[in-house]
Formats: sequence, structure tokens, C-alpha cells
Amino acid sequence: MAKNIAEQIVEMLESAQVKRIYAVTGDSLNHLNIAVKKSSIEWIHVRHEEAGAYAAAAEAELDGFAVCAGSCGPGHIHLINGVYEAHRSHLPMLVIASTIQSDEMGMDYFQETNTIKLFDDCSYYNQMITRPEQVERTVQTAIQHAISKKGVAVIGLPGDVSELEAEESVTSSQIFRTNPVIRPSDEELQRLADIINENKKVTLFCGIGAENAANEVIQLSKYLKAPVGYSFRGKMAIQPNNPNEVGLTGLLGLPSAYHAMHEADLVVLLGTDFPYKKFMPVKNKIVQIDESAERLGRRAKLELGLSGDIKETLRALLPLLKEKTDTNFLNQQLEFYEKVKENQMTYVKDPGKEDAIQPEYVTYLLDRIAEKDAIFTVDTGMCCVWGARFISGTGERKMLGSFNHGSMANAMPMAIGASLAYPGKQVIAMCGDGGLSMLLGDMATILQYRLPVKLIVFNNRALGMVKLEMEVGGLPDNETDMINPDFAMIAQAMGYPGKNVRHPEEVEQALKECLNHTGPYLLNIFTNPNALALPPKIEMNQVLGMTKSMAQLMLGGKMEEVMDTVKSNYKHIKDLL
Repeated sequence: MAKNIAEQIVEMLESAQVKRIYAVTGDSLNHLNIAVKKSSIEWIHVRHEEAGAYAAAAEAELDGFAVCAGSCGPGHIHLINGVYEAHRSHLPMLVIASTIQSDEMGMDYFQETNTIKLFDDCSYYNQMITRPEQVERTVQTAIQHAISKKGVAVIGLPGDVSELEAEESVTSSQIFRTNPVIRPSDEELQRLADIINENKKVTLFCGIGAENAANEVIQLSKYLKAPVGYSFRGKMAIQPNNPNEVGLTGLLGLPSAYHAMHEADLVVLLGTDFPYKKFMPVKNKIVQIDESAERLGRRAKLELGLSGDIKETLRALLPLLKEKTDTNFLNQQLEFYEKVKENQMTYVKDPGKEDAIQPEYVTYLLDRIAEKDAIFTVDTGMCCVWGARFISGTGERKMLGSFNHGSMANAMPMAIGASLAYPGKQVIAMCGDGGLSMLLGDMATILQYRLPVKLIVFNNRALGMVKLEMEVGGLPDNETDMINPDFAMIAQAMGYPGKNVRHPEEVEQALKECLNHTGPYLLNIFTNPNALALPPKIEMNQVLGMTKSMAQLMLGGKMEEVMDTVKSNYKHIKDLL
């Protein structure tokens, strides 16, 4: 019997070394489902397509390529949040958006959508297959776009087309994974070297684009006597074994990196598209090197912008530099960083009280107990803050999150993808109670595939980051409180252990019990709802806003909440004065 188009697509995915497809099956996807059943690819039946897209995004980040799918109408619409995440984080992912039969298109048919319009803003390639002779060329081109451009490619697939008899193409069907050497020209490198040689105080700031150049960054920093800051996405690669690192900056960062960047004569941005221009210095010189030239200069005023792979660029640059001998600037920044880290430990030394455990204390212990090659996933919001500040890079750990798209509910589904991609590694999801609630159903997927995912719920009974945003904006927090179910009981209902932790003295043993368990486990920790984390640079309007909001809460009779907020964050308050 001749193979149909669905089988042809699956064969091509097998050739592209795809291991699994994350999807909810149904109607227009059914032929693809059966084709997958007969192949080496595993169909991962998630409960919600958004969770599937997040899981695929995690796999794409860890393994270099992944696939998710959604059936017609609501099925592929549910994918959109995770698809945006993958595309904005430059993760190679293929989306198969099956849709209604082709003869009903344009007739306002049941569950009809326009996949081209729907996915246009979150993909590099987005086409509909309508004829058998298109299939191989379209699939090959889609995968080639995803891998080479590092983003999302979308294939629209009508249900009736997937069951048509396949036709062979005369063009290539294999996938080409190229690895070109890209660096600035010799003339550009000399200009960069001249700028660096002319400036006394240099700070390096690295992003995820410098991930594969950690050794070169360390070598450069030692040669220039330069402190090294990094973005959140760059932390796991740039922090380890780096004697000159001074932490991260930005909304989740530390004063030390901010200080090192603003006190330098020259800031060298390496592989970072750091989005917060308010944290960028404006009075010193800035040069930027990025693989994608279109990103140059859009976050800061540049003295020089160059395009190139960071590893290859630094290798070619180092012989052109004059070694600096003055260590005063570097030593000053490292000393300040030590004080900042000591300040951070204030929150660890005060573990909190019943039902108000300090989240910093929890994360500090988690960092110490977790394995050196653990994969962490963090929910957007306060979990990102604690992960950024207290989870240490070891050179083997990974940390995944919705760092560019900033969506809630990503930690648990990303942990699913990470655990499937790396079944032998410890996978820890740092979940906010709001985030976990949003995609609660896919806790069942964890059991269905027997994934040893550890869910650590930072249960502060509030949308913590939103609460902070309102307060620094001068608004009393409103509708940020949450009445949660018993997450531990939900885990037990799903079929795996769940435990509530209400007292600080229980945390360490509970974490050990959780992480040492051989299967999935949920730990529901009741953290302090008034624990805040202000950014490293506080603007005066934020100080006034916090003061105003606290005053409004007091006038509204919430004096106890105000006092708890001040007590929980007294070190932050001290830093403001």
C-alpha cells in the first residue's frame, strides 16, 4: 500500500532525528497520530496544547530541535503562548497546525482559523500544505528555517490532505545542520582592539549568545582585569569557575553588576540582547558583538557594533589586545560584589515563620541540595527572582524559563520536556502557585509518562510580582491574592506524593525527601506573601510609589500587612534610604 502524506511527514521527521511530538490528538490530527504510532517517534499526549508547546520549547533549548502539534481551531490556537516563547527565545521548533478540510476553507466552517495570519508574528516560516507535491519541499524548508534561523517554523496541514497519497519531490529532503565560522573582519577587530586598549576600566556583560564562549570570556576578563556581569539567560554558562564575575543586572539582578557597568570607561556587550535600557549606562562607551547584526544598537548608544560568533570573535581578538596591569577597578567591583552577596544572605539567615517561610531561604537550600547537573525550570514572576539570585551555575546545570516572552505557567510544562529529553537528570520545577494553577491539568501528564519531575511550589497565596509592580507604582495591591487548593492533595490525587511545608525548620528535610524520591513529587511550601525583591537600581518614583501604596494600605486598615512587608524586606528598605 502506498504511504499517505501523514506517513511521509513522519518519515521526514524521523530523518531529522525528531524523538517526540507534543500534542493533543483529534479530528484533523488523527492520520498524523497513527503515522507516529507506526514510527520511532513518541506521541506525548499532554492535557493542554499550551503545555505541549512549552515542553517542546524546553526540549528545543536542550537538544536543538523539537516538534509540537495542534488540531484544527482551538487545538492549534492553544499552542500560541508556547510558540511565542520558543520564537522569542530563538529556539528551533516545528509546529504542525492541522486544520479543517481544504474544500471548506473560506466558508466559516466549524473550527476554521487562518493559520497563516494566526502564526505570522511568531514564526520565521509559515506555510500551508494543500497538494501532495508540496509536502517534502515544504517540510524540508520549514525545518531548515527553524534550525538555521533559530526560531519557529509552522506547517498548516488540512486534515483531508494528510490522508492523500504521497508523492516524491525532486529536491532535497535531508536536513542540513551547518556550523559556519562567523566573526568580524580583521579591520573591524583591530578597531575593537584599539577601543579596548585605549580605555582603562572595562566591564564585560554577557548574554546567552556567549554560552559557548565561557572559557574565552574568562580568559578575556583576566587579560583586561575586567569584571564580568551577565543576563539571566547567560548566568548558567558565564558564572561557573569565573573569578571575575559580579552577578547579573536588570529587574532581577544585583547592584554589583549594575555598579560595574556604570563605573566602567568601556562596557563590552557579548551575545546579549538585554532588553532593559534603563539599566544600561549612558555616560561611558559601549561596544556590542552579536551573531545577529539586526540586534546591534537597539538597547544602547554604541561606539562600535560588530557581528560574529562570540567564541570565534574573542579567539581572534585576544592576540590584538594589550594586557592591562591595573587591578584597582576590578578589585573594587569584586569587593562590592562580596558585600552584595553578604547582604543577600540576610534573608537566608532569617528563614521566616509558620506559613511565611522566606523564599530566599528555600531557594538557598534547594541550590545546596540539588545535583550539580540538575535542570531547573522557573515560573515567571518571583520564582525567577529567587532562581536568578540563589541558584548557582556549576557549568553543568541548566535553567529554563519564559525569559523573553514572560508568560506565567511555564515551569511545570518545561520540566516535562526537559525530563523527557534528559531522563537521567534531576529536573526541578520552581513553580509559583499562580503559574501552577493555570495549567494544573498537566500534572497528570507527569504521572502518565512516569517522569521523575520535582515540583517545588512557592505558595505565597498571591501574584507576587504583580503585587510588587502595583506597589512601586503607588497603587495598593488589588485582586492579587489567591485562595489556593491544597496542591499536595492534588498531587496525591494525580498519583504521586505531595507534601505541605508550613514551618521553616521542616524545609531542609522536606527538600531532601523530595529530591531523593525516585519518581515525581510535589512539595507545597507556604512562603511569605510579603517577600519582595526590588531591582538593583531604585528610581525615586519607585520609592515614592512604595511609600504611597503603603500609606494607602494603612489608611485602608491594613496596618498588619504594611508592617509585615517592611519587616520582610527591611534590608531592601535600608538600601533605598
